[in-house]
Amino acid sequence: MRDPQPPAAAKTDGEASRPHYADHRQRLRQRFVKSGAEGLHDYELLELLVAYAIPRRDVKPLAKSLLERFGTVAGVLDASPRELAGVNGMGEYSATLMQLTKALCAAYLGDSLRARQALSSATEAVDFARIHLAGRPHEAVMALHLDAMNRLIDHRIVTEGTIDSVVAYPRRILEQAMAANAAGLILVHNHPSGNCNPSPDDDRLTKSLFEAAKALDIILLDHLIVGRDGYYSFAEHRRLPE
Repeated sequence: MRDPQPPAAAKTDGEASRPHYADHRQRLRQRFVKSGAEGLHDYELLELLVAYAIPRRDVKPLAKSLLERFGTVAGVLDASPRELAGVNGMGEYSATLMQLTKALCAAYLGDSLRARQALSSATEAVDFARIHLAGRPHEAVMALHLDAMNRLIDHRIVTEGTIDSVVAYPRRILEQAMAANAAGLILVHNHPSGNCNPSPDDDRLTKSLFEAAKALDIILLDHLIVGRDGYYSFAEHRRLPE
């Protein structure tokens, strides 16, 4: 026979009204302030973020559901509003917060690239391009305009297509590059399938754009294909025309 348990202490009015998750959330905030993101699991980071949109509910189960559905934090931020709405507990405010977080990350990376003396590797451009393109459900083409020192001037989406194809015209790409007074150009497009290997159409676009840009004294520095988990660089694979 078990020993009789002592009666539970009566809760004060303040304790009775305080939700059970409040102390847990406060501890998460304290750990984040002390150690940053490295001090928390991915689901805990999402839990803290979503709590700003849903402050009066325990969102730990929701954070874990988001990771289970989309696999990674990047997958969550890349998800469309419709995909996010498919997760039980996600609402308009929390979905908007996810989109805003990704937009701020993109702005941060853009400012960081502009502050650099020059783009020194494909991966720097890839990190910036992926956050703009990798989560899109359809193919899109983006141009990065660079000055003579390979510093980023600006970027823009040139055209958008379907889930497995996009039509990009060198003339339109170069018109925008000239309007930006660009000396160099990096072309980027995404493959929603995740397979970053170039297609024959990608090869043809690269060749025609390189030749047309050269005639205008604009250098096509690279053509990048990005996906959620990787990228392909024509320059790194030595597939740019001579």
